[in-house]
Amino acid sequence: MFFLKMSLLSLLIAAPGLVTSTENVITCDGNVQRLSCDIGLISVQSAVYGRTARSVCSAGRPPSQIQNTRCISSIPLIFERCDGKIACEFKTDTIGSPDPCVGTYKYYNTTYNCIQARVSMTCEGSFSTLACGNDVIQIVSADYGRTDVEICSNGQPSSLIENTDCHAPDTLTSVVEGCNEKRSCILEASNAIFTDPCVGTYKYLAVSYFCRPTQTSVTCEGSTAVLACEVGLLKIHIANYGRTDSTTCSLGRPFGQITKTDCFATTSLSEVATRCKDRSNCTVPATNTVFTDPCVGTYKYLSIVYSCVVNDFLFSL
Repeated sequence: MFFLKMSLLSLLIAAPGLVTSTENVITCDGNVQRLSCDIGLISVQSAVYGRTARSVCSAGRPPSQIQNTRCISSIPLIFERCDGKIACEFKTDTIGSPDPCVGTYKYYNTTYNCIQARVSMTCEGSFSTLACGNDVIQIVSADYGRTDVEICSNGQPSSLIENTDCHAPDTLTSVVEGCNEKRSCILEASNAIFTDPCVGTYKYLAVSYFCRPTQTSVTCEGSTAVLACEVGLLKIHIANYGRTDSTTCSLGRPFGQITKTDCFATTSLSEVATRCKDRSNCTVPATNTVFTDPCVGTYKYLSIVYSCVVNDFLFSL
């Protein structure tokens, strides 16, 4: 039994065209494992250590070292080191993996996607803005510290940039909370925000993200809105029951019913969110009974902007 990381990035219906390629790398224990993307950034899907086949990494090994094929454990450190990077490498016997089967010669088996994503680099003490226009932000990775001597090095003495193994804990959580599902957000690369993971090193905030399209539903008064996600759960961004233009849901309506274009039901967002948020599908009647009547005599419609969200999670096989 082991854990396999499933992420939003592996469920492509939520973000069509996001993945450029899928790679699998097997590395015998004691050798260097290298992950790289010619196009895009690394998103590790699974990283396991052990042995599930006798033929892999078996050359020159006695039968006693390769006969146990029920030996496996997950390696979260590979996710942490490689997600959101163009390339990463490490010597397998230096990452401190616990031994799931003493006496068996093991190997590392890592599967990853190369994803299309944007990259933001913010030097310590500066600010940056992530922006997706009408789409919403989905963070892939975030790291505050230093893993490279070239980035944010201009004018800095070598003593401040030589430490390239510097990572602030909980950076990803903080950036996700501040940016996910928003159309734009401002990030500050600061010790006050992320704590100082390596005193005396000049740091930077590296963030990779992509913009996920939103969808719009428009339902004329008296009908019912139907929202559904093939993959993921509904996230409601904007909702209004009323009228903000004179053309939507206007066919056959007298002029007096479509001229008022500043009509907003104050309970629109809360009502739709209550019925739909975190569900795979929902229905919302576009009626005065549900929202009350924000503009008597005006023919109204229900407009909803939403997206389908797949949160990172772990599940056991």
